[in-house]
Amino acid sequence: MSTPPELRQDLLWGQLHALTVIAQLGSFTKAAQRLGLSKAAISQRIRELERSMGVTLVARTTRSVRLSEAGQGLVEDTEASFAHIMQALQARRDAVGQARGLLRVTAPVALGRQHIAPALLGFFRRYPEIRVELDLSDRLVPLAQEGFDLALRHCTAPPDSHVAVKLCDSRALLVASPSYLLQADAIHHPQQLSEQACLPYLRPGPAVWWFEKKAGKAAAPAERLRVPVQGPLRASNSEILREAALDGLGLALLPDFSAAPALQSGALREVLPDWRPLGFFGEAIYAIYPWTSHTPRPLRLLIEHLQQVLSPGFLSNR
Repeated sequence: MSTPPELRQDLLWGQLHALTVIAQLGSFTKAAQRLGLSKAAISQRIRELERSMGVTLVARTTRSVRLSEAGQGLVEDTEASFAHIMQALQARRDAVGQARGLLRVTAPVALGRQHIAPALLGFFRRYPEIRVELDLSDRLVPLAQEGFDLALRHCTAPPDSHVAVKLCDSRALLVASPSYLLQADAIHHPQQLSEQACLPYLRPGPAVWWFEKKAGKAAAPAERLRVPVQGPLRASNSEILREAALDGLGLALLPDFSAAPALQSGALREVLPDWRPLGFFGEAIYAIYPWTSHTPRPLRLLIEHLQQVLSPGFLSNR
């Protein structure tokens, strides 16, 4: 590059910030979406910054975007300062006036449809200046790279790299409709399931269900069983399996939040209640977000609202 012009600090903050966002997201398109700009505007900012610095900062190809050594070094030297400035601005804004802002949230499909989306209605009534973009996907999306502020996860062990707030416990249930149980042989033991019509969750490999005998008063080692199962349907969504079970197609393993309304109405019944299904769904629902020294007020308020809605007894109230 030719000799760079004199640095104009007042003109470079926007370009530097754009570079840090590109580094986080790995994409001009995603950076443009995060900053509310066009892709062309983001490209122009980077060109202006490179011209001012006199070095190439971003190596562009048709398939990817990566920072040069100089670009990576510049981001490492400045991103903490930008984060500190943003936290200071957020803290001052949170201290006065009504909570406002946009939150991008990702959640599993069934949990989001059945419980998170309905819970948002009361949240908006309390905080009309807060907006939410709710993305429902069973894919575990990387939060920072895809620009999400919060993930609601149904898991057993949340990632150590993020802040995780437990919202409520959860468990898997083996269920079937009364019509199916009426025509099936009585089921007293998990091994009998290999001879039943089962509705497994769609995962790679053969369908296998694991069970553990619930502990009694005696402190005996828990009995665990591996049961190969088969049936007319496998699906990657618990709502589909629930509807199939309601239609009497077979036995299904469902998360409690998906099965609860049908259990309460009697449309489904729990099978083998003395045995605990293992390894199918998470044991709790968590709110997960990237670590920050200052949690933005809108994010904090949403998590507190979900904690109230998804309290330990929320399933029994629906």
